[in-house]
Amino acid sequence: MSHPSVEKIKLESCHLRGTLAEGLADATTGSLNFEDQRTIKFHGSYQQDDRDLRDERRRQKLEPAHQFMVRIRAPGGVFTTEQWLALDKVATTHASHSLRVTTRQTFQLHGVLKRELKAAMRAIHACGLDTISACGDVNRNVLGASNPLLSPLHAQVHDWAQRLSEYFKPRTRAWYEVWLDEPQPDRIEEEPLYGDAYLPRKFKIAIAVPPYNDVDVFANDVGLIAIVDDAGQLAGFNVAIGGSMGASHGIKAHYPRVANAIGFVTPEQVFAIAQSAVTVQRDLGDRNDRKHARFKYTIDDHGSDRIRELMEQRAGFKLQPARPYRFEHNGDRFGWVEDTGGRWHLTLSLPSGRIADTPGRPLLTGLREIARIHRGHFRMTCNQNVIIADVPEDQRGAIEALVARHGLDSENKAPTALARTAVSCVALPTCALAMAESERYLPDFLNAVEPLLEKHGLKEQPILFRMSGCPNGCSRPYLAEIALVGKAPGRYNLMLGGDHRGMRMNTLFLDNATEPDILQTLDALLGRYATQREPGEHFGDFLHRAGIIALPAYPTHVRVDPDEAVA
Repeated sequence: MSHPSVEKIKLESCHLRGTLAEGLADATTGSLNFEDQRTIKFHGSYQQDDRDLRDERRRQKLEPAHQFMVRIRAPGGVFTTEQWLALDKVATTHASHSLRVTTRQTFQLHGVLKRELKAAMRAIHACGLDTISACGDVNRNVLGASNPLLSPLHAQVHDWAQRLSEYFKPRTRAWYEVWLDEPQPDRIEEEPLYGDAYLPRKFKIAIAVPPYNDVDVFANDVGLIAIVDDAGQLAGFNVAIGGSMGASHGIKAHYPRVANAIGFVTPEQVFAIAQSAVTVQRDLGDRNDRKHARFKYTIDDHGSDRIRELMEQRAGFKLQPARPYRFEHNGDRFGWVEDTGGRWHLTLSLPSGRIADTPGRPLLTGLREIARIHRGHFRMTCNQNVIIADVPEDQRGAIEALVARHGLDSENKAPTALARTAVSCVALPTCALAMAESERYLPDFLNAVEPLLEKHGLKEQPILFRMSGCPNGCSRPYLAEIALVGKAPGRYNLMLGGDHRGMRMNTLFLDNATEPDILQTLDALLGRYATQREPGEHFGDFLHRAGIIALPAYPTHVRVDPDEAVA
């Protein structure tokens, strides 16, 4: 489908100002006009409505129950305790009394009414945060290795995430004018990197530190893989391009893709090579068909070698050959971990990243109490979990007591390893793209799978499971060993065969399946896995070795030189 109107809206938005200020002041409706609904995405917000209430409100001749989702820009996913408490207050004052950790390593707040939106944005800014470019056709939140600061290298990577985020932030002052009432200048500023139309679609950058691929680096438009020298210092980064999880049901031309490595750069070359990728996509990306507008399609249409040549020309140097590295897994490490400096980090598994007070588990209250005494900071992970980070030895006891009092580690003690690492997107009732349930269905599905895992002796076997309410893939389902991708209410595509390192995608096994069909299929496959697997073999790898799953035609796995020390 062609969307030239979106390009027109961007060009006529006066660098993302549009008529947002007037629309926010219009008290006759809880909605924004069509144009401003597109423009506000660049400000880190989506207009949504409660789909559970649509039919009833239509019968009552009322407009939909409009509300807004607000997403924080937080490169590297780090928040101070003061920021945590401030966001908690925003959630309980202006939103749905919950915080949600996203797969982009930051927070979303749901249920903000239009009349509350400006106050929420002001409160976010007051604690040193913003929502600029958290959504929209620009470079979005930059991911950095989220696991604890095990070495000085991790601190360097976090710094790179911050610097890249700032480097690619739009230069327009629209956000400050709309939300903070900053006066508009007489002359509108230039956008030297993005231009007046910005990018054809969203753009994502991530940085991983082997051996942990906890950011799913190959799912991003540009992935940077940190390489250390013999002295343990940062030598530079392998550069991978063209990752994206978006797809469309039944349309072969719209597919997910893992990024392919094109070479190595030194730290001094990072900005130039990243900018070259962004500008190549800006100039060559498809601006007529938004479904075909991501960088992966630009690469596949022109050829990876040609895109690399263009990037090298614009960067002003040749890429070096990619250097060896090894990934072991793409998950989080739950519980306490000590770093090289003697500080402690506690990773808590969160159900779908939702931090709310529910019966028997007051997550929001418990983490609020920890934030009030914690002398370190918090880290969000790309797997929707939270790390209580940088805890001194003498504070562990107090943190542990609050964790126990509020049941904050109950998900760490979930009855199966699969449940502890499961990821889901929000989906219904607020996401306009959702075709099926995801977050609300996940607990029931995990309960249904648990007896199968117990039956086959696999309760403690790590199996990566992800669920998405539609094929857009916000939960990165195509990298999972088992995934459900929503197709209609109560029906999902069962995807199988990804791996535990985030380096190979899965493929369709059952189309438009119901829960009984999915469970019956998994029962048989898990049974075979339990009896036929080799020592240390993961479920996705077994499915391929046994010939149950084959790689599909589109780019699905990271191709590596067999001579390289790459797992």
